[in-house]
Amino acid sequence: MTENTSNDSAEDHGQDTPAKPSERLRALDRLVGTWTVSGGATGTVRYEPALGGFFLIQHVDLEQYGQAVTGFEVIGHLHPFGEPVSEEVASRFYDSQGNTFDYVYELDGDTLTIWAGAAGSPAYFRGTFTDGGTVMTGEWVYPGGGGYSSVMTRQ
Repeated sequence: MTENTSNDSAEDHGQDTPAKPSERLRALDRLVGTWTVSGGATGTVRYEPALGGFFLIQHVDLEQYGQAVTGFEVIGHLHPFGEPVSEEVASRFYDSQGNTFDYVYELDGDTLTIWAGAAGSPAYFRGTFTDGGTVMTGEWVYPGGGGYSSVMTRQ
């Protein structure tokens, strides 16, 4: 975990409390809304800001490989007690089977990368916003050549 030193997201108030949501996290606001998902998984996902914009919550209702995938994801900077705010935007996904999955979000221009586990992982999603931000086309890549294409369209 690295200390967040950018002026727009953290000040030292004795606990490294962010003064406002970081630019990295605020850039993900373009996900806010409800999206129809097609491709290797189908259904809907909905992103909403939470707790003053310090977090995004994703609600997931998909079907993949004939099985329901339902759950929610909390997206934001990690800030464990007594530690500095992380530079990365991280998340944890909780599903209806009791599983948890960790991710790191990176947005560079119109390209979103969601790393499974840690940044640089061999498992990731990479997609591009098009049509004025109303469509995201991408692909989940898994080690060994697996994965699937995905298209999200804003409702």
